Amino acid sequence: MTELFLAEGFLQFGIGDLAARLRCSRSTLYLVASSKEQIFLAAVRHFFRRATTRIETLVANDPSPRSRLSTYLNAVAAELAPASEGFYSDVAAFAPANEVYEENTMRAAARVGELVKEGIDAGELRAASAAFVGVAVAEVMKAIQDGRVDAAANMSDSDAYQALTDLVINGLRPHEG
Repeated sequence: MTELFLAEGFLQFGIGDLAARLRCSRSTLYLVASSKEQIFLAAVRHFFRRATTRIETLVANDPSPRSRLSTYLNAVAAELAPASEGFYSDVAAFAPANEVYEENTMRAAARVGELVKEGIDAGELRAASAAFVGVAVAEVMKAIQDGRVDAAANMSDSDAYQALTDLVINGLRPHEG
């Protein structure tokens, strides 16, 4: 169900349509949640939980604080890549899903800040405001996801995430000399 919603969005689906597309019964869908809206919300939550788990697994396996930051940003990009414009539009239009999205964006900002601090403490990144970097990254992520970066810079989401990763990693590179 999550993959279907990522590919096509979710608000246009009625329970009957969704059951037909997933080749299951309506009663099976109602085992997920008690209403259409709660099913949508469960799928959005599932998407973010699954993405977070996969991202953090990759980060945990990376030995270098500087590299963990790069791994995190690239993994976020990879996890968000399957989400269509329809999915993002529906998340923006459905307040409970938008709230989940915003919560996850704030968690991502905090996590970037933690990774930046680890890199600074290890001497692999130059001194900077880790909290500011986290917030700035979160804002750019939102701009990528809602199409503002593509509109302004004519960049694919993938290219924009790579440019963001390069900007952060190179901007925090310790001064030489």
